[in-house]
Amino acid sequence: MPLQVSDYSWQQTKTAVFLSLPLKGVCVRDTDVFCTENYLKVNFPPFLFEAFLYAPIDDESSKAKIGNDTIVFTLYKKEAAMWETLSVTGVDKEMMQRIREKSILQAQERAKEATEAKAAAKREDQKYALSVMMKIEEEERKKIEDMKENERIKATKELEAWKEYQRKAEEQKKIQREEKLCQKEKQIKEERKKIKYKSLTRNLASRNLAPKGRNSENIFTEKLKEDSIPAPRSVGSIKINFTPRVFPTALRESQVAEEEEWLHKQAEARRAMNTDIAELCDLKEEEKNPEWLKDKGNKLFATENYLAAINAYNLAIRLNNKMPLLYLNRAACHLKLKNLHKAIEDSSKALELLMPPVTDNANARMKAHVRRGTAFCQLELYVEGLQDYEAALKIDPSNKIVQIDAEKIRNVIQGTELKS
Repeated sequence: MPLQVSDYSWQQTKTAVFLSLPLKGVCVRDTDVFCTENYLKVNFPPFLFEAFLYAPIDDESSKAKIGNDTIVFTLYKKEAAMWETLSVTGVDKEMMQRIREKSILQAQERAKEATEAKAAAKREDQKYALSVMMKIEEEERKKIEDMKENERIKATKELEAWKEYQRKAEEQKKIQREEKLCQKEKQIKEERKKIKYKSLTRNLASRNLAPKGRNSENIFTEKLKEDSIPAPRSVGSIKINFTPRVFPTALRESQVAEEEEWLHKQAEARRAMNTDIAELCDLKEEEKNPEWLKDKGNKLFATENYLAAINAYNLAIRLNNKMPLLYLNRAACHLKLKNLHKAIEDSSKALELLMPPVTDNANARMKAHVRRGTAFCQLELYVEGLQDYEAALKIDPSNKIVQIDAEKIRNVIQGTELKS
């Protein structure tokens, strides 16, 4: 049973009480202080001090200072008045127990409120930090997109200027060719006229008995007119060639610069083969083909052997790191294995390789956004996940599954639906 301490001293003013309590040689680390508005307890084994205060105090602003083997309390009164005693007199054991229990409940409620307030403040701080990070990332993304757009516009202008220059040069050459042809035709016609005139004059000179008079002159002039009529044009054919198109859209409706860049990247991906890898010496020829490895990985994925599929995609990527479908399929494997950060990295790499956006790679871009958005949501980064799902809906607005998933994410963000 603890020893009650009675050799304490106290003083008061109308607004505060100053209590001095000796520790009696007990270590400061072993001292436990508990204080509420009506109850004060100091436990420093084997000693115990309890005070059922005469009037309520402001326990939040009250202070305790330990030093020189003494605890000095500064207790601020809630109401300015002089106390007759420090503790209430005439308190029985039951009343003491009720005051103790009430004080403990008050302390527990305050601790709970403080914990909840701290957690709420932490959530607000995290929410604010997340919004700031999203804003910064959005600004960076916009800045990068603006730079890309400016570069694309600049390249397009240079390409159009080059095409215009080529067109003018071709027109100039065509005009020059036509002028030369006209000159040659004129020369040929003049030579033909000269030859006909010479032959005609020779024939006339050789005719000694030629008829004279008005009729003969008329015949000569009519024959000369007939000989001066040019010959009819020769029959020919014009060959028309249409511009070859890889994409199904018409040339006037397509994005020529983006499509040419996409085809160029695809050609580079087919040519990029790292055949100097040491592990390739023991492989068959078909096993050194990235397409064969991709198909092998797809078959392993279908049998739920995700680790083996990742190994196949890894080797294919080492052989050719320009094929976006390898990263896209490996992201699907990482999603199945809950390697969420790796799934985000592979999806982002696939989207990078799927630039520029054209009709030929629309389905792959939509899948990459959905897989990255799924990984974000499983990491509870719902805002980033919703951004990817909305990007996928821009590519394929009629996809019902993506629409339903995007709506669920919005409900989670708004707090109307708990994550299952």
